[in-house]
Amino acid sequence: MRSSRLLTLLMLLQTRGRMTAQALAEIFEVSVRTVYRDVDQLSAAGVPVYADRGPGGGFALLDGYRTRLTGLNAAEAQTLILAGLPGPAAQLGLGEAAADAQMKVLTALSDGPGEAARRAQARIHLDPVGWFKDADDSPALRTLAEAAMADRRVSARYGPRRPVALVLEPLGVVLKAGVWYLVAGSRGEIRTYRVSQFLDVAPVEETFERPKGFDLAAHWAEAQQAYAAGLIQGVARLRASPEAQARLQREGGALTTLSDGTVELAIEGIDFAAGELLRFGLDVEVISPPELRARIAELAGAIAARHAI
Repeated sequence: MRSSRLLTLLMLLQTRGRMTAQALAEIFEVSVRTVYRDVDQLSAAGVPVYADRGPGGGFALLDGYRTRLTGLNAAEAQTLILAGLPGPAAQLGLGEAAADAQMKVLTALSDGPGEAARRAQARIHLDPVGWFKDADDSPALRTLAEAAMADRRVSARYGPRRPVALVLEPLGVVLKAGVWYLVAGSRGEIRTYRVSQFLDVAPVEETFERPKGFDLAAHWAEAQQAYAAGLIQGVARLRASPEAQARLQREGGALTTLSDGTVELAIEGIDFAAGELLRFGLDVEVISPPELRARIAELAGAIAARHAI
């Protein structure tokens, strides 16, 4: 266990640069004293680790030091293969590079991990796009991704109906259910844009400084939570068959079962909820709110009248 932690500590310092003892202790869920002992162990093994004292200090490797040691086991090698999605890589202009890198990894791995990775490659395929959907046509994606990598501003026109001119600071791109999004700074705020809605994008000469401590994955998780919370406008109480309850949960419904067997469902609005619940037919009955019950009755009546024989 300790040898694995020492290897991971070395890789963290190599990839992230200077890190504090407290940050390392939180990552490994050990004490700060244990981190100091681990660093001493690395130093004893000949790894050039040095410490800066005081505010802003921490541990770091001497400039230019790199290790070729990977220590990949079979499970880690399988995970590495699964991380390479050919479709998104091609959209980013990295399809050939991704395939070459994957081949080099497979060639470099020892027999055990290499065979495990090859088995995973042959037996598991990841397709991030939903059924009956095509991936977004995103011609601006490569330009935006390259600008994010270079910390370079871009000028753009955004929006198909009423295009607006923007100067953006691309912080990263995110693939969500087959749709690419750009997270970018704009006039002091961090906002999200759908990449397929960009009409044109051009890099400019100016670079920008990324917000200190910005973490793309953490920001995206928080933005998703805020977006989902903003959609919810109320709660509906339903009688629903077990099949309907299971289906609602599969489709991401926020469902709570009450003591009397009815369920509460978070809804976005009366009209939207009515349209969604009508799909369940007689498997769902709305008890409250009365506005939703009345709207479903109104829509069902109109459907019956239109299809009368």
